[in-house]
Amino acid sequence: MLLYGALFLLICATFQITAAITDGLLPNGDFKDGPKSTELNGTGTQVIDKFALPKWEIDGFVEYIQSGHRQGDMHILVPEGAYAVRLGNEASIKQRLKVSKREYYAITFSAVRTCAQSEKLNVSISTESSLVPMQTVYSSIGWDSYSWGFQAKFSKVDLVIHNPGIEEDPACGPLIDAVAIQTLDPPPLTKYNVIKNGDFEEGPYLFVNTAWGVLIPPMLEDVHSPLPAWMVESLKAVKYIDSGHYTVPQGKRAVELVAGRESALAQVVRTIPGKTYALTFSVGDAADGCVGYMMVEVYADRGNLKVLYESNGTGGFKKASLKFVATGNRTRVVFLSSNYHMKFDGSLCGPVIDDVLLLSVRNPGRRLLRAT
Repeated sequence: MLLYGALFLLICATFQITAAITDGLLPNGDFKDGPKSTELNGTGTQVIDKFALPKWEIDGFVEYIQSGHRQGDMHILVPEGAYAVRLGNEASIKQRLKVSKREYYAITFSAVRTCAQSEKLNVSISTESSLVPMQTVYSSIGWDSYSWGFQAKFSKVDLVIHNPGIEEDPACGPLIDAVAIQTLDPPPLTKYNVIKNGDFEEGPYLFVNTAWGVLIPPMLEDVHSPLPAWMVESLKAVKYIDSGHYTVPQGKRAVELVAGRESALAQVVRTIPGKTYALTFSVGDAADGCVGYMMVEVYADRGNLKVLYESNGTGGFKKASLKFVATGNRTRVVFLSSNYHMKFDGSLCGPVIDDVLLLSVRNPGRRLLRAT
């Protein structure tokens, strides 16, 4: 009996050691649990103890900011919760995560710049790191959510968010509101669709209380895409949106091309040279007040198509298709917006892409529709 009890305790202990972190907010990922008053300086914002922020380790000039905090003539609002942290020059926050080795993950965090136009954040896991630019503001209130992907090389990794900026005011720096994680399941190749993750259902974590989606950064800033199988081949990001806050053509997720020709979404697929393929997809608007004539350009091998969609900003979509003959065993499929669009509140917007399907024409698949 004692032997079985000891074995049970050993199994439980092993499970506790190896259990990976769950999807969603990281422990104290919304910074709800803050430092004690004795761990703040006289102004009441600067954290002076390295381990004062529960579940996090800080380095450098880090401030604990409450929603409504006044900075000059600006009142800082924290959308996801009541608190945020500000990273000063060369400051960082770090948390050790238990993950599953070789699994893919996406980090999502909300941030806003407070001083410089060219603020950036360096996000790293173990030996992987990327600079996430914050020059372009996509939402109307200044806050945006960013995603960053990685593959776990170890079962324990350190997530570090670091401000590499050097400003005249050492307190200048971006604010971080919330940090979350999402396990990514690489979509398999199927006989029903040469495109992987064509419905965009697999992607980074989306915060429930924020209505501006999550930005997928250019691949230059991300070794492993947080949107599995897809890459952003452009200077600016694309926006990952959900049906809880937007209208999407199908399912629960879609992509909005929010930066005109600077916002291109691409995937490289396997093809057979000489074979004819048909690419079908949906183009629409997210019912977010983005109004006007939208033009989506699509490229696949030597084929190309321009799809015109007139948006009233209230939701809707149309189907389109492009036939092409593959010239190689790898074909790049690219979507981009021909025009730049902006909502009345000044935030960037654009056409929505969803339900992307690529099949050989010999496979009857679905009925193909041409762009109108």
